[in-house]
Amino acid sequence: MVGVIAGGRVALTEAVEEAEDDPEDGARAMRDLNIGPLDSVVGIAASGRTAYVMGALAEARRRRALTAALICNLPAPMAEMADHVLAPLVGPEVITGSTRLKAGTAQKLVLNMLSTGVMVQLGKTYSNLMVDVQQLNAKLQVRARRIVAQACSISEATAAEALQRCGGDVKAAIVSRLLDCSPEEARQRLMLADGNVREALGKDLAAPTN
Repeated sequence: MVGVIAGGRVALTEAVEEAEDDPEDGARAMRDLNIGPLDSVVGIAASGRTAYVMGALAEARRRRALTAALICNLPAPMAEMADHVLAPLVGPEVITGSTRLKAGTAQKLVLNMLSTGVMVQLGKTYSNLMVDVQQLNAKLQVRARRIVAQACSISEATAAEALQRCGGDVKAAIVSRLLDCSPEEARQRLMLADGNVREALGKDLAAPTN
């Protein structure tokens, strides 16, 4: 696809079909991103044999990154190249050759599951609530109040007060309210818990004894 950059965002406007045929382009993309051992790379191709993606996976593995292949066809070369294989086998497309249909839909569902799992592991959730909310507009401000209210079993008015005390920090508001502690202690607990609300609630901040 050809991308048009506007306002810091990229809009895909036109297909560039030949771009997928060069494995070196894929490898170059990994080098340009400085992929390394702390990174994870997911190669996505319905056929499991797209040259660009195979080149990217090969370079990512050479750089000792964790690799996964998201494909809709087995056996396939990409399945032999990646550390992990995700292969929803959807069968023939309703319109032959139009892999944006069943294959594309299945891959989108898998990517949703992957990204959701990552968000949970990074501590951006508490129970089934997305607590890492950036209140950038009125809708998100309302959402933040509802999240704090639900997490703490309080009214939205009380949640708004907790958020105000914590400078709009949803995680700190939840910890402060549930533990009946100051915003400062809530932030300290969250810092020690790497931002994970559940872990912050169980952190012991007592001074160590000798």
